[in-house]
Amino acid sequence: MIKQRSSLSQKVFLLILGSIGATILFSFFFLHFLYKDLYLKSIRESVLHQGENTAAHYHYGTLNEEIIEKIHWFNIVSEYEVLVVNNFEELGEHFPYRIENKPLISPDDRSALSEGKSVMKEGYVQHFDRDIVSAVFPIQGETDLIGLVLIYVPLEAMQEVFQASMPILILAGGLYFILLFLVVNRIRQTLFKPLHDMQRLSTEIAQGNYSHRLHPAEYDEVGQLAEAFNIMSSSLEKQETRKKEFISNVVHELRTPLTYINGYTEALKKNMYSSKEEAESYLTTIQRETDRLSQIVHDLIDLNYLEENLYMINKEPIAIAQVLYDTLELFKIRLSQKQLHTNVKIEEDIIILGDQKRMEQVFYNVVDNAIKYSPDNEEIMIELTRSQHQMAFTITNKGITISQEDLPRLGERFFRTDKARSRSSGGTGLGLSIVKQIVALHNGTIKINSDVKSGTEVRVMIDLMDDTF
Repeated sequence: MIKQRSSLSQKVFLLILGSIGATILFSFFFLHFLYKDLYLKSIRESVLHQGENTAAHYHYGTLNEEIIEKIHWFNIVSEYEVLVVNNFEELGEHFPYRIENKPLISPDDRSALSEGKSVMKEGYVQHFDRDIVSAVFPIQGETDLIGLVLIYVPLEAMQEVFQASMPILILAGGLYFILLFLVVNRIRQTLFKPLHDMQRLSTEIAQGNYSHRLHPAEYDEVGQLAEAFNIMSSSLEKQETRKKEFISNVVHELRTPLTYINGYTEALKKNMYSSKEEAESYLTTIQRETDRLSQIVHDLIDLNYLEENLYMINKEPIAIAQVLYDTLELFKIRLSQKQLHTNVKIEEDIIILGDQKRMEQVFYNVVDNAIKYSPDNEEIMIELTRSQHQMAFTITNKGITISQEDLPRLGERFFRTDKARSRSSGGTGLGLSIVKQIVALHNGTIKINSDVKSGTEVRVMIDLMDDTF
C-alpha cells in the first residue's frame, strides 16, 4: 500500500511556517537576552555606582544628621530607594522583606560588610511582586562599622521595559509580514504555477495531445524543468508523427504485394487463366511479391538491429577497394541492361577498420540506388579516394533530381522522393536508412547533394585505419 505523502505546496507551507516560528523564537530569546543581560547589567552597574557615591558622602568620623539628610535628599531625586541605617538591626527593621525566601543579610554577608566589602543581592520579593536588584554598602569609621547604606530598585516587567517601543515593534512586524506575504505569493506563482501547468499538460500528453507548451516567467530551476518538459513534448510529438507515418508506410508497402498475391492466388484457384503460360506468369508474380514482402521484413529487422544502442560492429582491417570491386561485379548485368556507362576511379591501397559485411551493404545499396534512378544511356561516376585522412566514397548519377525539401528526409524509413510512390523502380525504401546506420556505427558521415546541373551525389566518409588508433 502506497503511503500518501504531503504535496510540495504543503511542504513549502510548513517550511515557511517553521521559518516564521523560528524567527519568533529567535526574537523571544533575543529580547530575553536584552532584558536579562543588557538591562539587568545596566541596572547592576547603576546600583553599584549610586551606592558607592552615596557611601562616599561620609567624610567625617561620625554619621551625622547632615550626611543622613544629604542621603535622604538623594533618595528623593533618585529613581532608586536608598536607606541609611546605623546597624544590622535597623536594616532589618527598615527592609523586613525576604529575597527568594531568604533574609537580606546572611552571616557571611555580615562578615563581608564588617570587612568593608559591599554585598549585591537580587531576586524575587513577594511584597513588590517582582524581582529587585539591591546592594548593601558599609560606612566605615576609624575603627569599626558605623553605618550601612541599602540601595535597591524593583525591576520593571518585560512589557513595561518595552512599552515605549511597542508601536515601533508592531509597525515593523506588520511591514515584515506584508513583505513576507508578497515574497511567498511571488514564490508560489513562480514555483507552483509551472508545476501545476506541467501536471495538466502531462495529462493531455498522455491522451495524445502534444501541441501545448509551457511558458515559464523565469529561467530558474523550475523554468529549466519547464523547458526540458517542452523539449520532451516536442520530441514525443515528432516521434508520434514519425510513428504514424511509419505505420502508414508499412501498410502502404505491404498492401500492394498482398493485393497482388491475393488476386493472383484467387485467379489460380478459380482457374481464371486461358493458358499454361498465363498461369505461370501469375505464379511468377506471386513469387516476386512474396520475395518483396520477405525483403521488407528482412530490411526492417536489419534496420532495427542496427539502431540498437548495444549493437557493436566487428571491426577489422579491410582493403576497401576490393570490397567495392566485388560489389560492382554484381551489377554488370543491370548496367548492361540499362546501357549505363561507369567512370570508375579507385585508389587500391586504402585500408580502414570496419565490418566487411556491413560495408558491402553500404556499397551495394548506394550503387543500387544510383543504377535504379539513372536514365538509360547515362554515365555513373564512382570514386574511392583519400580525403584528409579519410576514405571518401563518392557516386554521382544524372538521374532524378532530388528537391532541397526532400534532401534532409533521405534516410527515413520508407521515404521516397517520388510522391506517387511508383513501384516501377522497386526496392523497399529502407536501403538508405540501413546505409546511414552502418556509416554511423563506423563513426563516419554521409552527405547527399542534388541539383539539375551536377546530378545527385552521395558521399560517404570514414576514417582510415591509421587515424583510428
